[in-house]
Amino acid sequence: MRLQTTKSKNAESFYVVKSIYRNGKRSNVIVEKLGTLPEVIKRANGEDPYEWAKAYVEKLNIEEKESKEPVFVEFSPYAMLKENDNRTFNGGYLFLQQIYHTLKLHKICYAISSKHSYEYSLSAILGNLIYAQILSPSSKLSAGEYSKKFLEGFHCDIHQIYRALSVIASESDFIMKELYKNSTKIIKRNTSVLYYDCTNFFFEIEEAKGIRQYGISKEHRPNPIVQLGLFMDADGIPLAFCVNEGNTNEQTTMKPLEQKIISDFGKSKFVVCTDAGLSSVANRKFNNVADRAFVTTQSVKQLKSHLKEWALSPDGWSLNGKDKYNINEIEEDKFYDYTFFKERWINENGLEQRLIVTYSVKYRNYQASIRNEQIERALKSMADKSQKTDRYKQNDYKRFIRRTSVTPDGEIADKKVYSLNDELISEESRYDGFYAVCTNLEDDVQTIIKINKRRWEIEESFRIMKTEFKARPVYLSRDDRIKAHFTICVLSLIIFRLLEKKLDEIYTVTEIIKTLQGMNFYELVGKGYIPLYQRSKLTDELHEKFDFRTDYEIISSKNMKKIFYSTRNPKHCAVED
Repeated sequence: MRLQTTKSKNAESFYVVKSIYRNGKRSNVIVEKLGTLPEVIKRANGEDPYEWAKAYVEKLNIEEKESKEPVFVEFSPYAMLKENDNRTFNGGYLFLQQIYHTLKLHKICYAISSKHSYEYSLSAILGNLIYAQILSPSSKLSAGEYSKKFLEGFHCDIHQIYRALSVIASESDFIMKELYKNSTKIIKRNTSVLYYDCTNFFFEIEEAKGIRQYGISKEHRPNPIVQLGLFMDADGIPLAFCVNEGNTNEQTTMKPLEQKIISDFGKSKFVVCTDAGLSSVANRKFNNVADRAFVTTQSVKQLKSHLKEWALSPDGWSLNGKDKYNINEIEEDKFYDYTFFKERWINENGLEQRLIVTYSVKYRNYQASIRNEQIERALKSMADKSQKTDRYKQNDYKRFIRRTSVTPDGEIADKKVYSLNDELISEESRYDGFYAVCTNLEDDVQTIIKINKRRWEIEESFRIMKTEFKARPVYLSRDDRIKAHFTICVLSLIIFRLLEKKLDEIYTVTEIIKTLQGMNFYELVGKGYIPLYQRSKLTDELHEKFDFRTDYEIISSKNMKKIFYSTRNPKHCAVED
């Protein structure tokens, strides 16, 4: 800062000015107006006004170095805003940026740059697309525009973003491999159990081309889809993924990706846990060798008749592997929160495996309540003759409606009579409370049940990607860019999961994202940034865990630059304290 005086016909005025750089250009801003010469003489209290003003500016410079300088702001009710001059910026991305650099994703991008020729910063593009995917998911064009509202700004042409997507797609396997290595240095990766699942994502484009193909959509939409297969470790952090054509059989996708984990990640000893839809005999046999094992859900309804009879029999149930119970004779209030089990070894299609069936009164009541709600909806639908009941999905409430075409004489006719399908309701109720898994492990039953219960985390990961990260619909058309899109989504999920763990996983996904989205700042050019968000327990914990604070009444430009530097050069490597 320096002293500047201006003389006009009627007066001489004193100002404290400062040179700043904004968008690569140097300009001067007024920090404080000291007043006209008579006003400064009065403030100098007998001292030479020019010497007093110089000493005052020197004092401000010293206080600025010590970060204690007061901030003086003048606003004019007559000064109009400059056209297209944005003053509000988001700072929530800074916490994501620190994890990005802790994982050394920027160095991975530098390593990639040696294999490609481009004139843009791959790390800047990848980082900002990840932050935008979490905070304001949309098209890549919109993501680029949103990133300009980050405190540090983002200046990149859309054609450079699209070119970067092609590079990200071609180097996706390398990125995931190196990222796993880097992550093991900041968090203990629990790969003793790996969870695998598949989902699909739809496109607004109706043409089926490349990996965009018509298949069985999870959302039951008549659009082309692509299929995403994801392996997750035992702590819910994504490990590897694959993108396949939308009409691919899910069961064939697991083995190739698992082989990649074995070769690229150096993992050969683990348990693979899947749902029933992915538990083909071939997949089970593949994980029935060496140090690999499997735990997979098994539909009780689809068991062979003699096994189904054994599974549904009320006799032979245990809580500890010793005492036997008849579940029709237990005191339900006493055992409401308990899980009974029975087990046996079976040999089918040349594969010896262990069948474990569990029964819970609590789970039985839950399933019954869901079905009762569906029955109520079926009754209302039958009463409302305007509703169509002929077409329905597998688990739709309309499955309980029986449709019969009769005449008054009981002959087949066009007129339909609707009634509840009591036989189907009775048949489904037989399975209430029962749940089964198959495994080749010889561990105790409770350990296997615990492994299977963690499958909800991979299902939640897909929900986060689809709901919070809005990974669908996909707006891209080229196969390489589609793969890059899902690479960014998976990287976003990894960074977000690590953020959750940093916060001890006590906040919901929505709470965290909304808080980061709302951490906005107003820029006082040349002076600093005023926080526009509400301080809360969550913002306090974010600042504490990431070792920087942005919740002062104003953060000077100098201190904000220090924060930028700290998030790009994190001192603390560990995600878990």
